[in-house]
Amino acid sequence: MNYEFDTVIVGAGGAGLYAALEASRLHGAGRTAVVSKLYPIRSHTGAAQGGIGAALGNVEEDKPEWHAFDTVKGGDYLTDQNAAIILAEDAVRAVLELEHRGLPFSRTPEGKIDQRRFGGHTRGFGEAPVCRSCYAADRTGHMILQTLYQQCIRNRASFFDEFHLLDLLMDGNRCCGVVVLELATGQLHTFHSKAVLLATGGFGRMFQITSNAYANTGDGPAVAARRGLPLEDMEFFQFHPTGIRGMGILITEGVRGEGGVLRNRHGERFMTRYAPTLLDLAPRDMVARAITLEIKAGNGIVGDKSVDDYVLLDATGLGKAVIEEKLPDIAEFCRTYQNIDPADTPIPVQPTAHYAMGGIPTDLDGRVLCDGAGGVIEGLYAAGECACVSVHGANRLGTNSLVDLVVFGRRAGRHMAQFAANADLCSVNVSDGAADVCALLDQLKSGSGSVKPGTVRDRMRTVMMEKIGIYRTGSQMREAVAELQQLRDDFRHIRIEDPAAAYNTELVEVLELRNLLDLALITAACADWREETRGAHARDDFPERDDEAFLNHSLAWLNGRDVRLGTRPVDLSRWEPKPRVY
Repeated sequence: MNYEFDTVIVGAGGAGLYAALEASRLHGAGRTAVVSKLYPIRSHTGAAQGGIGAALGNVEEDKPEWHAFDTVKGGDYLTDQNAAIILAEDAVRAVLELEHRGLPFSRTPEGKIDQRRFGGHTRGFGEAPVCRSCYAADRTGHMILQTLYQQCIRNRASFFDEFHLLDLLMDGNRCCGVVVLELATGQLHTFHSKAVLLATGGFGRMFQITSNAYANTGDGPAVAARRGLPLEDMEFFQFHPTGIRGMGILITEGVRGEGGVLRNRHGERFMTRYAPTLLDLAPRDMVARAITLEIKAGNGIVGDKSVDDYVLLDATGLGKAVIEEKLPDIAEFCRTYQNIDPADTPIPVQPTAHYAMGGIPTDLDGRVLCDGAGGVIEGLYAAGECACVSVHGANRLGTNSLVDLVVFGRRAGRHMAQFAANADLCSVNVSDGAADVCALLDQLKSGSGSVKPGTVRDRMRTVMMEKIGIYRTGSQMREAVAELQQLRDDFRHIRIEDPAAAYNTELVEVLELRNLLDLALITAACADWREETRGAHARDDFPERDDEAFLNHSLAWLNGRDVRLGTRPVDLSRWEPKPRVY
């Protein structure tokens, strides 16, 4: 079936819903479609716990300029600085607008939106921590999803839930729509439109231990890469320092923002050695590396196996009342998965693969870039974790993911609506556009291959965790590239065994595996290329930051079995790079 809309948004997380809210408001009812492989309120934005950063100054003095500086410094000066300024200045408006739309923020005794400390956020350009994170207990992302979804329903946006993205419809340098698989029937559909926005989220499922939901398989970036578009800064993947031991389920930074501290096996607050000013609220890349170094030095607590060693997040000093009021979901996670009460017992934690700083390159209005010189793909937009503005640089600060969603999701939605208002539907042949997808599905269903998808998936995750993890070396990364190339070759010999059309989860998982393999190869190749340590990319063989050679964004094109690399410049218009000391 072929549908026609003015604007199509793929993905129903925070970025997609905010874009849909803007587009449906400007276009009117029924002209904006939201296509999602999940029901919107199940999107991964709902897992964001601790808060959304904005310099409201409700608890102590704060300024958007300080927020922008922290974003640039936290990103180890690979952040585009105009993007950081837009993020910080517009965050104040975004939070107040969410409040007016009905989001139930936690409150101060005076009735203002309450704020707490988060890692890397400071006052006075790094003088001391500041309360900047606006929160709704530890359910902030979930509340944002609920609020935006209700507003999109009010605007009568058209939702197509459980539709899985397979390809883009392209006419030269113009994007004209998408090809999707309807999970309920197994049928292919095309959405023909004037503009498309990709907001499909991250791709953390390429790692063995991750905080990401099973649906985070990089559908948007992978489809874009196979269409010949570059991906930007893919070597930078953040490991959150506090995932539940062995599981990766997130323990929000808000625990440390409320006063929780990290301790090693000796009970020592070890962050005093690594970040004497910000301590446990240093940026995430620094804290994750500190935990790893403590474990390597024998100061971790020995788990069931060597990869299961951990440290403790001690929140016992907060008291039961504070935990139940401000961190109720975290308390429930600890009781469910660890059989402990965090008010009485420290939480066993270890770093977990969490967030992709890289993705589809865009300009400040969400338009997808096709080269390092600022050329754009007409009618194609991206926002959220699948995109790279680049506002996070080499390392994202906590709370900035939700700010990114609502600030740049809104900007992209407004721009694509304005573009569509002055554009015509191009005359692409939608049947020809779906031909490649049909051929792939036929191969998977009727081929003679004997490779098991589970074997390929498990090996990919092991390779990424062991060789493209927190600490990296050139020899390991080159081994990873070779292994991932082989796994992609093996994928061609996969055949699914389930013949069902409706809700064929085996087929969907194989399609998702294809996406992850492509993105894993690009990530490994980019990491091997960047011969320095910067932000979340830490190399044992190149332990220093090298601004002379590598103060550039990486661009990567998928080229058969290989990856072609290029660069584009970083915006350094406000602050010169300096050593990153906390």
